[in-house]
Amino acid sequence: MNCAVVLLLTSSCFTWSAAGNIPSREAPNKLKYLFEPPVYAEVAGRRGGNVTLPCILRMKPSLYKVKWTKLEPGHVGPEFIIMISNAHTFKPYGRLGPRASLRKAHTMDASLQLSRLELDDGGTYRCELVNGLEDESVVITLTIEGVVFPYQSKNGHYRFTFYEAMEACAEQDGSLATYNQLYRAWMDGLDWCNAGWLHDGTVRYPIINPRPVCGGELLPGIRTYGPKDKDHDRFDAFCFTSQTSGSVFYISGSFSFEQAGHACEHQGAELALVGQLYSTWHFQNYDQCDGGWLRDGSVRFPISKPRKRCGGIPGAGVRSFGFRDKMTHLYGAYCYR
Repeated sequence: MNCAVVLLLTSSCFTWSAAGNIPSREAPNKLKYLFEPPVYAEVAGRRGGNVTLPCILRMKPSLYKVKWTKLEPGHVGPEFIIMISNAHTFKPYGRLGPRASLRKAHTMDASLQLSRLELDDGGTYRCELVNGLEDESVVITLTIEGVVFPYQSKNGHYRFTFYEAMEACAEQDGSLATYNQLYRAWMDGLDWCNAGWLHDGTVRYPIINPRPVCGGELLPGIRTYGPKDKDHDRFDAFCFTSQTSGSVFYISGSFSFEQAGHACEHQGAELALVGQLYSTWHFQNYDQCDGGWLRDGSVRFPISKPRKRCGGIPGAGVRSFGFRDKMTHLYGAYCYR
């Protein structure tokens, strides 16, 4: 029986028994050298933190190697080697190697430790045991906890090429969101009517409450325009950020943009980035019902306890006044230290 299609739909494969046509589950191939991790094994971490990706040996061949790699999304394309080890030593490779080590909690432990997590560390990792001509592997998913925020150019909607969107997210302490990150944000309540670039080069937007201007009567979900031309097509961006190592605070006042920057400098800080404000709102429930300048020239404020006098929108979030005239509009300042 060819089980490929069934696996895509159900993650299981069934055969029909001879008696009564009752479906019975096929026994999975049992690993010889490695313990199978829990179903849908997933480890979560935050930027700057440390995680352990489990890989436990069932038995030790006399001569063997363990190879840890990070896979491209969809397991398509090259895999990036992080570390190769044997019973005595290990050798790190690539961008992740300097931050990787083996846990070695006991003699059968080949678990990978990653330190000082970065935004791009999320994804799929493989622990592979190689014994001569034999090899077997287990796969673990690392999820970086964080928040997705929509971002547009100061010149208006739909002004970014893919590469400009990538740069814009990086400038705001983030990275282009993956589809999985956008999906989690949608599950948590993100409803946004403007399409934006994602990390894989597709353009999508999340809708919870369908309305005529946002796809009409289509069901709620992640709407997609599919892959677009990265050099010529223009959209907004969906950025992703995680916790920051510093803190965001508000200075009350009636400042021009330049004055707001000086006010932060007097406190040993600088104007906050959009991603830093979103991170503080998301991880620390930051709530401040006052518009303030950010470093990109936009004016925003974070709301964790929605109320009528603070934007009038029922859900929590970071409200935006957009990009204001830096000389004539006066607001407080959101600083980062």
